[in-house]
Amino acid sequence: MSSAASSRDRSGGPGVERVTASAYTVPTDLPGGDATLTWDSTTLVLVEAAAGGTTGLGWTYGAPATAAVVADELAPVYDDRELERQLRRWTEDLGLARVKIKIGESWGREEARDLRRTALARRVAGDGCELYVDANGGYTRKQAVRVAGALSGLGVTWFEEPVSSDDPDGLRLVRDAVAADVAAGEYGYDLPYFARMAPVVDCLQADASRCGGITVWLRAAALAEALGLELSAHTAPHLHAHAAAAIPNARHLEWFHDHVRIESTLFHGALDPAGGTVAPGADGRPGHGMEFDRAAARPFRVR
Repeated sequence: MSSAASSRDRSGGPGVERVTASAYTVPTDLPGGDATLTWDSTTLVLVEAAAGGTTGLGWTYGAPATAAVVADELAPVYDDRELERQLRRWTEDLGLARVKIKIGESWGREEARDLRRTALARRVAGDGCELYVDANGGYTRKQAVRVAGALSGLGVTWFEEPVSSDDPDGLRLVRDAVAADVAAGEYGYDLPYFARMAPVVDCLQADASRCGGITVWLRAAALAEALGLELSAHTAPHLHAHAAAAIPNARHLEWFHDHVRIESTLFHGALDPAGGTVAPGADGRPGHGMEFDRAAARPFRVR
């Protein structure tokens, strides 16, 4: 099998002009086997990336479907044009006053690109929009402080997981050293976790889809309030909207693109974020107000 796709270079340079992935299944010259299985052929997956008259060549061994993953999933990944398109939709079409982008790429090895993309986000979003970044724990402690210093000139006010959430001392160090609010807590699954996390951040995050549902989420909110902190709902906004409206220290909902897209497709009752706010319960529906659309969901069912 063979397929191809094109993509821009991730560093913002002249760009990868073509990525080609192909698979070749070669019979063994002798029967092969080990203690677990036997085989009579081996598949080599070849990837070629062309740019500026030069072609890079690499390969691995695996199922033929690996080539399709490279061509269909990896080659077309998000470039600056896609970032700009999404930001303009959120800020211009929907009028959202806060936007967040991912940084910390490749475990912090792409600092220059992180800063360049954040500068692009600031230009697109405009000075009147709050700009947030999320490193997903990709930086080291000192690196996070350096990056935050550079980001301060771009007006970044929210630095999510500058270092790993498994490093609370590092989070405290970064929180005390930078101007932006440091946030973490999305991986919390019980109340003791939030009790450890709250003292080292400026804003606590919690995710009802991970932490034991709305009950534990509300307990995390109470814990944060006791420490004078606000709580931010992490992703899955329609799971959180009603609960967030019921607590006094809600900071905001994360209007996470992929979850919003899915929730709006598979449910009736999705909220409208136009203008930057939502009004859960306005239609009088009980609970979270969502009704599952089985007909719309049927093509996606896998089990």
